[in-house]
Amino acid sequence: MFKRTAVFIISMVAMVTFIQSAPKTNPDIKTQNTHVATFAGGCFWCTESDFEQVPGVTKAISGYINGHLEHPTYEQVSSGQSGHVEAVEVYYNPEQVSYQQLLDIFWKKVDPTDKGGQFVDRGYQYRPAIFYHSVEQKLAAEQSRKALEKSGHFDKPLATDIIKVSRFWPAENYHQDYYKKNPIRYKFYRYNSGRDQFLEATWGNDNDHMEKQSMKTQTSMRYTKPTDKELQQKLTPLQYEVTQNEGTERPFNNAYWDEKREGIYVDIVSGEPLFSSKEKFKSGTGWPSFWKPINAENIIEKQDHKLFSTRTEVRSKYADSHLGHVFDDGPKPTGLRYCINSAALRFIPKEQLKQEGYETLANLF
Repeated sequence: MFKRTAVFIISMVAMVTFIQSAPKTNPDIKTQNTHVATFAGGCFWCTESDFEQVPGVTKAISGYINGHLEHPTYEQVSSGQSGHVEAVEVYYNPEQVSYQQLLDIFWKKVDPTDKGGQFVDRGYQYRPAIFYHSVEQKLAAEQSRKALEKSGHFDKPLATDIIKVSRFWPAENYHQDYYKKNPIRYKFYRYNSGRDQFLEATWGNDNDHMEKQSMKTQTSMRYTKPTDKELQQKLTPLQYEVTQNEGTERPFNNAYWDEKREGIYVDIVSGEPLFSSKEKFKSGTGWPSFWKPINAENIIEKQDHKLFSTRTEVRSKYADSHLGHVFDDGPKPTGLRYCINSAALRFIPKEQLKQEGYETLANLF
């Protein structure tokens, strides 16, 4: 069993002073503009390296998750006796890279059909998994896995679990940024693990350019807010009143309350994608209602104290358009009801997604 033995022995000799040191912690890494995602992709040296090269990722931390011991050591985890899985916490700026894009990267850096380990590293502790931190992440991960299954890219069924995140223990310091500290040893391990050979055979050139293509989802479209003069020329009086002055249109007398076609709903001001028909439901309120947005990171929530009560207003991230409100009386699985004004939206049928420049969202259907 390879288990990085040759590389690890050399590393232990060179870095023995680090072994007794406390694991690296991350007390200050999460800020207002930083979110966290957790992935297990086999050897955490490789998973950490793959994600830290993604624009918008501020840091990736190697560690252990989902076991039954506190303060586990590498020796305990690698033996398979602690129940932990090698994983990586990925800290990222959602304004630069979305969670959906991180999922796309994850799938193309692992063998998602192998539940017995990853490449040369065998055992439960090296299995692939996605650990979600919120209901939104869970739904996005499930949708992403379903899209990969439907693509037929793999002959074997996917065996990557989606699991609620549990206590994460940062690994010993000598494991952090291993690919930077020990580039020769890291490359020796990675090449002999068979990981890159598998990825090349599976994805070919698509894998070579995957990160750039993933970034294209956001960088190819610039969601900006026009000037007020341009808005008055572009929008109808009702659309302007709703999006700019937090107005409300009449129920049962608006464009999309009874819209049943498949497609997406974008901000009427900026074009940023907000909701999908897949999550639309009949609420009986007379306004378009959704149980989740396409990307929760692109919906801004604010407290609204009008009408002698406290409600949660929702606005678009880039154009800052008033959209409507979100309530907690929606259907499962989120239990939320995004009650949105049609006047704040533009509907794009699924058959027009490509010509409108939203082809990356076609996998929603």
